[in-house]
Amino acid sequence: MERRYADKTFENLMTDLLSRVPDTIDKREGSLIYDALSPTAKELEQAYIELDKDIALGFADTSKEEYLELRTTEMGIDRQPAIYASRKGFFYGPNDVLMDVPVGSRFMAEEVNYVAVERISLGQYALQCEESGDTGNRPLGELVAITTVAGLARAELGEIITEGEDAESDASLRERYHFRVRQPITSGNIYHYKQWAREVAGVGDAKVFPLWNGNGTVKVAIANSDIQPASPGLVSDVAEYIESVRPIGATMTVVSAIGKPINVNVTVVLAAGYGLQVIYDAFLTGVQEYLQGIAFSSTYVSHARIGTLLLTIPGVNDYSNLLLNDALANVTLGSEEIPITGSIDLEV
Repeated sequence: MERRYADKTFENLMTDLLSRVPDTIDKREGSLIYDALSPTAKELEQAYIELDKDIALGFADTSKEEYLELRTTEMGIDRQPAIYASRKGFFYGPNDVLMDVPVGSRFMAEEVNYVAVERISLGQYALQCEESGDTGNRPLGELVAITTVAGLARAELGEIITEGEDAESDASLRERYHFRVRQPITSGNIYHYKQWAREVAGVGDAKVFPLWNGNGTVKVAIANSDIQPASPGLVSDVAEYIESVRPIGATMTVVSAIGKPINVNVTVVLAAGYGLQVIYDAFLTGVQEYLQGIAFSSTYVSHARIGTLLLTIPGVNDYSNLLLNDALANVTLGSEEIPITGSIDLEV
């Protein structure tokens, strides 16, 4: 978006102000009149800069943070809040015998704190991270007790029950806003099911299959906010939410998208002065962004697109023997498959 008041610079404002002063008065730089008007021009220049910013904040494409939320809530679209990760915890007494711990007991793994919130079975508990966001998804292995638990010999942090998620990004919120205002959403059509799925915190995208198993059936495949296969907990949350808002009638099924790893092998010719690690990092980021961008929208991963992406990286002069999943060809995607980054092997 171009600045509406880009011409309101200090120099232009001073020229305008000084033009209003009679030529019979000394108005050269350093004169009394010039020095008196200069602070005004400075303040006006800054005011116009701020005015341009305020104009940009009023439109969804250029707005951000709380101002973007003010725009999207007009369409009933709220930013998805951060989610606390939920993990399984296993607790053992002497001789590696499973034992119960008090609900509310606190534990730590890799400087991330968890609290036991629910007993699943003997010695197995649901633990909730005390910090919202994806931080709670990362630690693995040993848990250290913060709360004293009598008889506890060791504890382990297990699989994810519910993935922690950061608060929805501006880009995701803006995209959902655009989807709402641009798609012909009516009660119970495919766009409506996609909208309902994406209203659940942690869902990054969804694809709807009407009549997938005959009349009166609909399937919704979802990916998480990182455009990766969704966890069972997220699938359950989406199914429960859609059931609570959709019209009565169709039999609905919610599933996770199927992740299809895309392995890349290629020989690159580097420009002088460039190291392979720098090229690798840039290429990895580019591949991830490309794969996320085509999830649920393309039926294949383009061999040519990957090659073009590689050539756009500073320091890459050329490449050869580019293989995707061991073939010199595009990679076909199934209807419920999304491409995910597999191994990236660069050689020189």
